[in-house]
Amino acid sequence: MTTDTVGRFERSLDELAVSVAFTSAADATDRLDAVLETPAVGVPLPFDGVSLPNRIAAEPTATELADARTGITPATFAIAEYGTVAIESRAAGDEPISLYPEHHVAVVAASDIVPDIGAGFDRLADRFAAGGDSIVFATGRSATADMGGLVHGVHGPGEVTVVVLEDR
Repeated sequence: MTTDTVGRFERSLDELAVSVAFTSAADATDRLDAVLETPAVGVPLPFDGVSLPNRIAAEPTATELADARTGITPATFAIAEYGTVAIESRAAGDEPISLYPEHHVAVVAASDIVPDIGAGFDRLADRFAAGGDSIVFATGRSATADMGGLVHGVHGPGEVTVVVLEDR
């Protein structure tokens, strides 16, 4: 990861109308708390010193997931070229928590932002070789033009924020 790669990621997110926030691990919980709208759900974050805000349902029921306005998930890595985050599909519920709420907040370490799709596939190859499973690529807000003009938020979140941990 280089400063240019992170800058490219930020520019790609801007083109997708995705908000981005940079923070240290020490300030991440407060930063997450500031961007969420309750009710909110999330999965535990695998970053040292980073935890979900207290007002998050960390093991949501189906009803809590359906009612949630915000969902917080870790991103395994991100692809700067497209502004894409890679969300692991785990039993903890990362995938549905990233899709059902109106606002998805993805948390990724700056060191896990790769420059392009080739580097992303290298990450996948390494992950799958180590026994990893399914990954979902999420690029921007949900959008469809199936029935005419472009509409956001029909098949997933209408708002996306990426929180980048600068010092992992």
